Formats: sequence, C-alpha cells, structure tokens
Amino acid sequence: MRLLIVSDTFSPDVNGVARSLRQFAIGLIERGHHVEIVTTCEDESDVIPRHVVMSVPLPGYTTIRMGFATRRWFLDLFATMKPDVLYVATETALGIAAIWAASTACIPVVSGFHTNFHRYAREYHLSALQPVAEAALRAVHNHTQRTLAPSKDTALQLRSMGIDNVGVLGRGVNTELFAPDVRSSDLRRSWGADHETPVAIYVGRVAIEKNFALLERAFQAFAEEEPRARCVVVGDGPMLDELKLKHPSWIFMGERGGAELAACYASADVFIFPSTSETFGNVVIEALACGLVTVAYDYAAAREHMRDGREGLLAPLGDEAAFLQKVREAAQRWDDDMLRILARVRSRTLSWASQVEIFEGHLTQAIGAASRQTTIL
Repeated sequence: MRLLIVSDTFSPDVNGVARSLRQFAIGLIERGHHVEIVTTCEDESDVIPRHVVMSVPLPGYTTIRMGFATRRWFLDLFATMKPDVLYVATETALGIAAIWAASTACIPVVSGFHTNFHRYAREYHLSALQPVAEAALRAVHNHTQRTLAPSKDTALQLRSMGIDNVGVLGRGVNTELFAPDVRSSDLRRSWGADHETPVAIYVGRVAIEKNFALLERAFQAFAEEEPRARCVVVGDGPMLDELKLKHPSWIFMGERGGAELAACYASADVFIFPSTSETFGNVVIEALACGLVTVAYDYAAAREHMRDGREGLLAPLGDEAAFLQKVREAAQRWDDDMLRILARVRSRTLSWASQVEIFEGHLTQAIGAASRQTTIL
C-alpha cells in the first residue's frame, strides 16, 4: 500500500496529533507499506519522505502552522507518488485541497478527526460560529470514505453532527519511554521536592480551551491538602506568560518532548487534567504509563482506560465540584502504590502495534471499496 498522509502538523512539532501521526506512519512502514507526508515543517533527518508546503502561524499559537497548497499541486504530487489512499488528518485549507484533488484523481480518502476546534468557539466567546464550524466539518468529512475518531465518545459526537461512516482508531503509548523508572531525583530537586514532597503536574497546551481556570483551583485545592506540594506545568501556549505572573510559585517547564517529557511525568506524583474538550487525550495514557495518580473527567481516554478508584480518579464530565473533590482525594493518596501499579498495568495493554493494525485495516477497506466502485462504473 502506498499512503500519503496530509497534516498541517507533524514531527518535530510537539503535540498529540503530530506524535500520533508519526507513530502510525512508522508502524505502517514497519509493516511493509510506503508512506509519505505532506506537512508544514522541515526535518531533514526524518526517514519518512515529506513534502513541505508554504504555511503561516496559527493566530495565538506560533508553534502551530497552517499549510496551503493548490489542488493542482496535489495532482502533480499524485502523478509522481501514485498513492493508493490518502489519510487527511486536518480539516484546514491544506486538507480540503487534498480531498478535492483526490476526488478528481479517483483516489480514496480516509479522514481523521483529531481536534475539537469547532468547540473551542465557546471558550473564546464565539459561540455563534460553532454551528458554522460544525457544518464545515460535516461537509469536509462526508466527502471522504471514512472518518476516524480517536475515542468512542468523539465518534458518538461526530455521528450526532451528521457525519457519516465514522470509525474509531484509538491511540497507544510507548511504555518503554513513558515509565516509572525514568523518575529523576535531580529533576525533583530542581522543583524543590524531596521524596516526601508530593508533586502535581499538568501536561498540555497552556490555553483557555484546556480549562485553566479549573486547573488553578485544582492546584490550590491540592496545596491546601498538602502544603508541601509543588505544582508543575509542562507545555506552551498563549496563556503561559499570564500564568507565570499570576502564579510565581508554580514551576513552568515549557514545551518538552521525548525523554525529557517522560522524565517530567515520572518525576511527578499526581497528574491533574481538567480539560473538557479532548477528542482523546494522549496525555492521560502517558501519565498512566508513568504510574501517576491521575485525576480527569470521565470521558474520552480517561473513560476508556480508567476506572474510578482503580487506575485513577474520575469526575463526572463538567462537574467542577466533583473534580476538585477528586483532586483533594489524590492529594491524600499521592503515594498510593496500588493506584500507581494499576495505572501502569493498564497502560501495558495500550500498544501502538495494535492501533497501527486497526489503521491498516481501515485504509485497506477504503482502497477495496473504491476499487469495487470503479469496477461497477
């Protein structure tokens, strides 16, 4: 199979979409397929052939770029690469151009739904635009053979929006990279924490759509239960400077990836994730793999891979009082070996290999369906 992935973001970008796409691409290559990527960022050391398009920074997120290419440009690329199928990961101008070109060239397209951008309108006080955004998403995805959502919750949401032929493609976690044994005493000391000091951590974009108003209250609740506690934020985003001014006692690590990111997780004790806008939430299973006591809302990855009081602590979606109560419970159980062990055990069932195989199946089905349609015509 010859696959062309189209995404505005890809490695070396540091975000869940980029990291997931790279895992899928490498996994398919290891299974004998040919994979190329159309994206916005250069990486001359990458083993995956890439075609870099012109781009501009996304307003408010200088590290995220939006790519642009014409339908003609894609048609020329198809003529040389000869892909059997496209996977379009982003519903941007770049993704739309790819879908149009593929339609012209009679190449099947599978699309991915990775980010709830249409729901962010509410967070930025632009609720009137949400129906427009949903209509645009419906139009884009219903022009592809199949749309893959990363969780059952997100798949249900897409079907309710009128998007057809939705499937689920989950995520995996590298349990060798994300593991308790990469815990660093030196890193903890740099945070002002010894072995008796609980550390609460947040990992992700530092932006309003991640529910930072609740994170502020959660860190406060954690510190009230454990006055020795240290609070750590790993990530970058438009709210970073504001939070640094408001919370000088917090520790801000900035954007981290790879072994540095894994060490940050493993060197903490409690992972607090108040977001209500995830399509999956890769950070949740990374935290589980590092054996952290995890507090999250009961949806997406947390619902699928945690049981309240077993692998972590879950609050009903949107119930802030319940979430804060779970944070207080986590502060009391930050060194609970059973929670940590069960979290780690659960993560070991989440291999990338199994998800790559599922992805391969979706792509193969799309190729087969397109071939049968061409034969009938």
